[in-house]
Amino acid sequence: MNNKSTKFGYTQNQAESVKNIKLPEIEAWENQYKRDYTIIIEELKSLKYYFLQYRNCGIFMENIANRILDDVIKAIKPKSCTVTGDFTPRGGLSSVIVAQYKAKK
Repeated sequence: MNNKSTKFGYTQNQAESVKNIKLPEIEAWENQYKRDYTIIIEELKSLKYYFLQYRNCGIFMENIANRILDDVIKAIKPKSCTVTGDFTPRGGLSSVIVAQYKAKK
């Protein structure tokens, strides 16, 4: 596909722009327990500010969910992680994107 061509109003360069977006690192601290456990995060102030950085990026929703997953993996090195992007409706259609990671043993 030619980088200058558009499909659905986006160029290939725009679709791949997630790789070039500069975002703040997610701050984390070392795990205090070695057992398996699950944390479900609905809102943390620092994550809220991180998410707001995506507001005007103009990238695909699946790129956002996968980039967040990549950043979380880099910050905390989890055994497994699931990021669910529940995006606000556009034109009456909402999208839920689920990106998952499981560490190799």
